[in-house]
Amino acid sequence: MAGLSSNLLFTAFILYLVATFFFGGAIKDKKGGMEKKQNKWAIFGITLSAIGLAAQLGYFVTRWIVSGHAPVSNLFEFTTFFGMMLVCAFMVIYSIYKTPALGVITLPIALIIIAYASMFPREIAPLIPSLKSYWLYIHVTTAATGEAVLAISFAAGLIYLLKSIDQSKRSKSTFWLEASLFILITALGFVAASSAFSLMDYKADFTWTDKHDKQQQLTYTMPAIFGPHEGKLQTAGKMEPLIEVPAIINAKKLTTVVWSLAGGIILYAIIRLILRKRISAAIQPAVKNINLDLLDEIGYRSVMIGFPIFTLGALIFAMIWAQAAWSKFWGWDPKEVWALITWLFYAAFLHLRLSKGWQGEKSAWLAMIGFLIIMFNLIAVNLVIAGLHSYA
Repeated sequence: MAGLSSNLLFTAFILYLVATFFFGGAIKDKKGGMEKKQNKWAIFGITLSAIGLAAQLGYFVTRWIVSGHAPVSNLFEFTTFFGMMLVCAFMVIYSIYKTPALGVITLPIALIIIAYASMFPREIAPLIPSLKSYWLYIHVTTAATGEAVLAISFAAGLIYLLKSIDQSKRSKSTFWLEASLFILITALGFVAASSAFSLMDYKADFTWTDKHDKQQQLTYTMPAIFGPHEGKLQTAGKMEPLIEVPAIINAKKLTTVVWSLAGGIILYAIIRLILRKRISAAIQPAVKNINLDLLDEIGYRSVMIGFPIFTLGALIFAMIWAQAAWSKFWGWDPKEVWALITWLFYAAFLHLRLSKGWQGEKSAWLAMIGFLIIMFNLIAVNLVIAGLHSYA
């Protein structure tokens, strides 16, 4: 059944990819695919998305059956679930607004997230003692669902900015919009770098001293740019670390981030060479018929829905579980801190929107920043800073 689970996830990935192209065809309509009556491209796109979502749900259920617990206990499982809920949130929003342009952005983001997840260990393992609680299902799934709904506001905001920003001249707006696209490409850089070193079967073993002064073993699957605290290379012929980091920093995962950044830079450079212009400028003609007011409404409604769900999952349920597991509601763990930062940001988003009238382009930029905070929490905090939530 484990093989069936993997095949279902791969099937979902392919269906999402094909659906993206159909949504791309839908927005070529003169009305930008914004009319309530869907064209045939949009119908094919949403149908394939629904089948893909059903396949990914099948993966989730079969993996749950095999493992005996909800598959959200490590970074591979959580990130895959996040991708599934992102597609689910898109399907719900699409059923209301019938906006194919969202599919052109949302589905590729889901694809990047699923591909990113697949680079982490996928073996099914028993739960560690601290995760053996029904709060695992409640806290993690609710938090991921909230983040997925909030991510829809990012997709709407990105499309809004792609259409509204003048690409004929360089400006701060064009720079930051392009930088946002580069960050997404960096996730693909991680996939490319991980795949390349995996094909090379690169492995380097280290012994090191953790923050509790205990000797540990560590295996790198990429050449070590950053070495663990008081680390010693045990595998002959492999690269010695360039920099040693304190025990509080996960040297292996920080190395992964740097290699991912390098891969992202290379991929971005290749795309720019092919397009011979900024990526945002190349995409802009495809969204010229999009209704900006509708996108602004979608972005706002997504935050209105996603914010309370995120509040329940990432803060309230998390604190209840923390009290049950560690006898304290709050421990200033890195993940806890960034969950609070995320919550404060979206609270400020709603305040500025409702009381200061920040709509349109300002709201779109806030949605962009909010999603980048979520991705920083998912990628950088998980991969670099060691804490109680380091289960990857």
